[in-house]
Amino acid sequence: MLKVLKFGGTSVGTLDRIRNVANIIKDIRDEGHDVIAVVSAMSGETNKLIEYAQSFSNNPTASEMDMLLSSGERVTSALLSITLNEQGYETTSMSGREAGIITDNVHTKARIESIDTSNMKKAISEGKIIVVAGFQGVTQDSKRVSTLGRGGSDLTAVAIAGAIKADVCEIYTDVDGIYTTDPRIEPKAKKLDKISYDEMLELASLGAKVLQNRSVEMAKKLNVNLVSRSSFTPEVEGTLITKEENIMEKPVVSGIALDKNQIRVGMYGVTDRPGIASTIFTALADAKINVDMIVQTVGVDGKTDLDFTIPTTDWEICKKVTETFKDETKKVDYNDKICKVSVVGVGMKSNTGVASKAFTALANENINIRIISTSEIKISMIVEEKYAELAVRALHDAYNLDK
Repeated sequence: MLKVLKFGGTSVGTLDRIRNVANIIKDIRDEGHDVIAVVSAMSGETNKLIEYAQSFSNNPTASEMDMLLSSGERVTSALLSITLNEQGYETTSMSGREAGIITDNVHTKARIESIDTSNMKKAISEGKIIVVAGFQGVTQDSKRVSTLGRGGSDLTAVAIAGAIKADVCEIYTDVDGIYTTDPRIEPKAKKLDKISYDEMLELASLGAKVLQNRSVEMAKKLNVNLVSRSSFTPEVEGTLITKEENIMEKPVVSGIALDKNQIRVGMYGVTDRPGIASTIFTALADAKINVDMIVQTVGVDGKTDLDFTIPTTDWEICKKVTETFKDETKKVDYNDKICKVSVVGVGMKSNTGVASKAFTALANENINIRIISTSEIKISMIVEEKYAELAVRALHDAYNLDK
């Protein structure tokens, strides 16, 4: 079996942790599997390199930043390879270039265009363990080093697994899988054995921080079986993220997600004319503001009220956009004391009463719902932030997720 293993910054954060990762790889190798390991920079290294650059320039060129930041992963890959070599395992480290990773020409947030796997296949045929520096490739035109942006090492691992047709891609972090909700909020949360790509994408976009959206999207596109597991308890089976049809008994609801980084924007008394919503939301889109939930109501006075949510990070930009509509709006209101709690599950598609159960659970706790948004596999509700954790626990109980 060919396994692609990815180890994040906390998993390789110290020399002892790199030794621990080497032991995990050795155990998998000793079981007879071929191994390609993809590594991140040691935790804190990337931030340190950014600080170094900023001590010389407030606006360093993107291509030089890529040259600088890509070094962190190369350091880890070499150290891990040295560790394994010293213990008698034939190992070779590879940069993104040596692993054949070609990206577009956008520095600091490049997208992978193609992977030439011939170098890796040759090393595997020679019986070597491969350790790839994650987060990087080379641009297709100039062949300059490029980096993939946030979550880039996960992307590297999934893309390699898809290109080389690996049997599985295991993402090692500091948590041992995907849970029905955050165990710090609800101690009765259970670890899931399996979850579909779509459910994982919803949970990731709704606040679950275990896996990056882009890597799950790529895994779905390339049909890569992903496993989320912990490098600190490698003996514990993780959670498999796979195609929906590979999950025999689909639960109605798989998990509850919480996102506190939300702002509710209210634009009240907006002039009700054809295209006003289009004009407002086009302006928000042009400002790269990610609008999530939207509610529009038209009053008897012919004025429109718009309520929508945005990420907290977009608040200041949003204020500038809404200011441009002041002549057509009576009042603009912002509320940062809210949160979004979401119920996610592919089983919702074929089961009735899922939404009413959520609303009843919150009503029983006297939690008022401000905005509701639904899709085939999720129900999201905006509630006051002070009820965030109570809402999560109430919903977790309502769907018996601890069972």
